[in-house]
Amino acid sequence: MSKNYEVVIGLEVHVQLNTKTKIFCNCATSFGDTPNTNTCPTCLGLPGALPVLNKEAVRKAVMFGKAVNAEINKKSIFARKNYFYPDLPKGYQISQFEIPIVGKGSLTIEVNGETKEIGITRAHLEEDAGKNIHDGDVSKVDLNRAGTPLLEIVSEPDMRSSDEAIAYLKKLHAIVKYLGISDANMQEGSFRCDANVSVRPKGQKEFGTRVEIKNINSFRFIKQAIEYEIERHIEAYEYDEYEDEVVQETRLFDSKTGETRSMRGKEESADYRYFPDPDLLPLVVPDEFFDVKIPELPDEKKERYMKEFGLKEYDAGVLTSEPELAAYFEDLVERGCEPVMANNWLAVELLGRLNKAGYAIENSPVSSEKLAKLILRIKDNTISGAGGKKVLDLLMEEEIEVDVAIDKLGLKQVSDESAIEKMVDEILAANEDKVAEYKAGKDKLFGFFVGQVMKASRGKANPQVVNKILKSKLS
Repeated sequence: MSKNYEVVIGLEVHVQLNTKTKIFCNCATSFGDTPNTNTCPTCLGLPGALPVLNKEAVRKAVMFGKAVNAEINKKSIFARKNYFYPDLPKGYQISQFEIPIVGKGSLTIEVNGETKEIGITRAHLEEDAGKNIHDGDVSKVDLNRAGTPLLEIVSEPDMRSSDEAIAYLKKLHAIVKYLGISDANMQEGSFRCDANVSVRPKGQKEFGTRVEIKNINSFRFIKQAIEYEIERHIEAYEYDEYEDEVVQETRLFDSKTGETRSMRGKEESADYRYFPDPDLLPLVVPDEFFDVKIPELPDEKKERYMKEFGLKEYDAGVLTSEPELAAYFEDLVERGCEPVMANNWLAVELLGRLNKAGYAIENSPVSSEKLAKLILRIKDNTISGAGGKKVLDLLMEEEIEVDVAIDKLGLKQVSDESAIEKMVDEILAANEDKVAEYKAGKDKLFGFFVGQVMKASRGKANPQVVNKILKSKLS
């Protein structure tokens, strides 16, 4: 991006809350069911059907508010947001407008070693729309998703790069997962983002013309979409075509081309004709919800890992980026693994293999129990670190126990000192000339002796014991 311009980014994130039933009726919220089976008169918008608010959705919204140090409004109001799409049966969406359940808050991100506070404007409850399915020349509507509870989290326009936007989204994603209020599965649409992007010349106080990029559900695509828009805006400035090329509108991102394209003119709040929903009383949050317990969140856990386990800041940050990863690590430690060693084998060895194979930590073919046993076998010198990598490779491919894998690969180390001492004596006796050179000051020959012993043992001698005995014999 040209240094002559500044980008301004604000994000609207839609988080599906993981309640068992929809926000205003008793229909199930399960994903992947036969289309249009989880519906009723209320979520179909049939005349006379009345909404009843899901108490659990309110509790989860309050939890989020407390997690980001936000204002929680004791009293909030549901409104009708009027617009017509095929996936919105009533012709309006029940949302919150003037008084949301969660007010101003903030969260802290880190980019390139620097921290920055990003403001959260509000987080409000609303119902999700259904899903349009385009099949050739035919479009279908699945209303199973209609009425699923959403928490829409709106940021301040505080981000100044795509990297900051992604850092904010990843932190938000981790928080809602740690809280247990959403599975935040981006592929299934449980965590979706609308990005508002504008560009202005450096030093200009007024914001540039804002465009909204709608419903992006992958961190990679969000970054690509934002960067494409930034370049499009700058190019329009450079060629004096800004007023013609950049208009306030909603755009879609095409992941195949890496480009955005115009979808429709951007509506303002007046276009939605908001008014209080006459079928819903004002929401008054129960007093006990303000005392809801918040679990240990990523930043707190990161600090604890650094203090309690002696981990470096980067390593602690990686391990706490996902609750499943942190739980895996803590199980390794509980099973007796030394924390730094556990981190190395989890964050470097296992995650490297999982990423290559396309697995997430929660569906890893190697359980924390198995990895812990492997780490302990390395610690007690049953196998070497190099042998451990071979065992891990086999565990990724086969459903096999650690000790069985060690035996199958023939990797068990020889640690018996008398057996190793005998091999050392034989090597030294066969290389008297090199022993003399070593004692005369040619220290580099020590590696030669180690190599010869390892070769004689077919790689099974414990290197630590070999080094210890050789040093004793050659001193």
